[in-house]
Amino acid sequence: MFQAVASAHTVQNSDRDLLITVLLADDSEIVRRGIRQLLATRNEIEIVAEAADYAQTIQLANDLKPRLIVMDLHMPEEFKASSQDIKSHLHCGSEILAISFSNDEDTMALARNFGATVLLDKISLADTLIPTIVRLGQRRRSAVAS
Repeated sequence: MFQAVASAHTVQNSDRDLLITVLLADDSEIVRRGIRQLLATRNEIEIVAEAADYAQTIQLANDLKPRLIVMDLHMPEEFKASSQDIKSHLHCGSEILAISFSNDEDTMALARNFGATVLLDKISLADTLIPTIVRLGQRRRSAVAS
């Protein structure tokens, strides 16, 4: 028997437009769990799905069209595609917030190739992730409202 499970964030329809929907993409379950726990403290942010590789990320992003994709830049490339190929397969209009353990020039270039708006260091996510998501969500809302 199928049973619907209520979301931890009960959102009224009128508040739906204010909600910042997020697709979380990282091959590490531990990292996803930590980010999930961090974001669960905020009512305006909802994780709509999680992906463990690029193929899942593309499929879920195109199906769900979240406002933001929080994406690890260094997932295994089972999809066997370049960052440009992955970017060209994303047709969802979502902004990409890239995360990585390194933020050297090569990683910054990779983030740009993915079309990422922001690159955050995984080490400092506890301090930087929520403010960045809120800022990007507000900017996107004001752009849509104009």
